[in-house]
Amino acid sequence: MNNTYNLTEDLAKDLEQNTAPSLFQIKPANEWLEEANKRPIPKMLFGEFWFESELCILFADTNLGKSILAVQIANSISSGYPTCGLQLEAEQQPVIYLDFELSDKQFECRYSENYKNHFNFNPNFFRAEIETATKIPSTFESFEAYLCESIKNTVLSRSAKVLIIDNISYLKNGTEKASEATTLMIFLNELKKAHNLSILVLAHTPKRDYSKPLSKNDLSGSKSLMNFCDSSFAIGQSFNATGVRYLKQIKQRVVEEIYGTENVITCSIVKDVNYLHFKFNDYDNELNHLKVSSINDTDTRNEEILSLKKEGHTNVAIAEMLKVSEGTVRNVLKKQNS
Repeated sequence: MNNTYNLTEDLAKDLEQNTAPSLFQIKPANEWLEEANKRPIPKMLFGEFWFESELCILFADTNLGKSILAVQIANSISSGYPTCGLQLEAEQQPVIYLDFELSDKQFECRYSENYKNHFNFNPNFFRAEIETATKIPSTFESFEAYLCESIKNTVLSRSAKVLIIDNISYLKNGTEKASEATTLMIFLNELKKAHNLSILVLAHTPKRDYSKPLSKNDLSGSKSLMNFCDSSFAIGQSFNATGVRYLKQIKQRVVEEIYGTENVITCSIVKDVNYLHFKFNDYDNELNHLKVSSINDTDTRNEEILSLKKEGHTNVAIAEMLKVSEGTVRNVLKKQNS
């Protein structure tokens, strides 16, 4: 008896019985390379942090200047001039900035001199806000579905290839939930591929340990969001120099790490008359800007652990909330009970 499995014949039978379109596009590896070689090499939009055709995530804690830097990047690309001492290889082009954070008056405050003498942005810079009075058409199942369709139409209406979203929490409620985050990132990736877009999405960090270097685990909803993005960078706060921020690469696919822990970019937020922006300072080691743990910090942390345990939280949940190891939580509780 011949027990050999005939892959070709069995596959042919399966295909005859199933007329549904395949999810996959399959070609020889060499053909993929030949076709890819016909397309242009992605150019830098914000140095090695963000390239053309990438879905990139910029994240930071509250009030560290995410929106300020994002507007600065949008202004750079729309005007064709580099910023923060980083390369801009792409040509001047339209940028869509979806602003779910600031009102028009708050935006004016940042880019004016006491609400007068406004900064002159390039006409290629398009800022958009939500029309709060707009009703959701009956053809859409949810606000999120209507929002996603509106984002696509807005980009196409201006023939833009660069989209900045400030910020991700407005697009989906509960982006910390894996299912919500996955759905959102799939939509953005499909939008990117279908229309050859470069997308920068702003996100926030949950409570973190400022004595430790920034990592992918500091992104809210980190696992699902980080898995689906092409690149990511973060803004950190210096605890050794007042007003100083630093920029650090978190994930990259097309280049080697340039701005990691040993070589972050330090900046200060300044306002030159009517333009609020990040000003390049220097390169430095991230460890020089981290918070130094003290006895008081440890005592406060231990008190928080005990308090959370009394509220009924598990050791794992407490460790996640306080950004410490589960072993640390266990040791603190053990000492308390001894």
